Amino acid sequence: MAAAAVAAATTATNPKLSLLRPHFCPPRHAFYPTTPYLNLHGLRNASTFIQKQRRLLLLPPRAFTLDVPGPLLQDAGATIIVVGGAYGLVAGFDYLTQRQIIEQNLSRKLVHILSGLLYMGCWPIFSTSTDARYFAVIAPLLNCTRLLVHGLSLVPNEDLIKSVTREGKPEELLRGPLYYVLMLILSSLLFWRDSPIGVVSLSMMCGGDGIADIMGRRFGLHKIPYNKQKSWVGSISMFMVGFLVSVGMLYYFSKLGYFELDWLKTMERVAMVAIVATLVESLPTKGGLDDNISVPLVSMLTAYLSFGF
Repeated sequence: MAAAAVAAATTATNPKLSLLRPHFCPPRHAFYPTTPYLNLHGLRNASTFIQKQRRLLLLPPRAFTLDVPGPLLQDAGATIIVVGGAYGLVAGFDYLTQRQIIEQNLSRKLVHILSGLLYMGCWPIFSTSTDARYFAVIAPLLNCTRLLVHGLSLVPNEDLIKSVTREGKPEELLRGPLYYVLMLILSSLLFWRDSPIGVVSLSMMCGGDGIADIMGRRFGLHKIPYNKQKSWVGSISMFMVGFLVSVGMLYYFSKLGYFELDWLKTMERVAMVAIVATLVESLPTKGGLDDNISVPLVSMLTAYLSFGF
């Protein structure tokens, strides 16, 4: 009390101190309680406030965004890459054809070979989610829709018709090209990358059947006796290339850990699948089943029933 009286007397005798006190000596009871309990309570509140502010400052930007699962983002990104790559591949060969760098039939068959193999080669960029295969089929589904729209002449597209048909007729889009993308969808949904069956069947359809037409047209002087539309060169090329592409794709997926194979038995099985697929491809099909259906289906059936893939 004596100290307070002395301070009051000093302030009264010195008006300057009374004017400066509010600026340098704020009232104690405004922010700092005097009782021990209130002091402790205030310190706790201040500490909690500081911790909250620190957490807000240290939180990464993604903490303020929607919580989107990683596999969903990966599959969405992979889908964009596959769709963009597919359209880029077709556009690139269309450009080469228009510039007369390669002829139309060769361009069509190269698209036949590369589009399916590149699509299959992109399967590993999708996530390990069980729903990944459904994202993968978006690209062939979009192509399927496109073929239906233009094949039914709902919307004209002369460039597409010229690039993927033999005779330049819209209805041709509803046969070979449509069957091709349907087989891509079927193999993706049924077998995906975890089974060699889909890998071998697509390899025979894309690599084997595609190269058979190219080699047969260029070097097919000697025709097969039971089908004058097919040549020995074409069939031999289909067997060899189909076998090599199948083994190569199986090795690719096995190295990535999708399945394990006994390679001696696997090569024997693939050779048998290639023989059966080549025989089916060499049969007369005028007015019958298209090669884009018969070759992959017989490859699936042979691999599954005969060899237990």
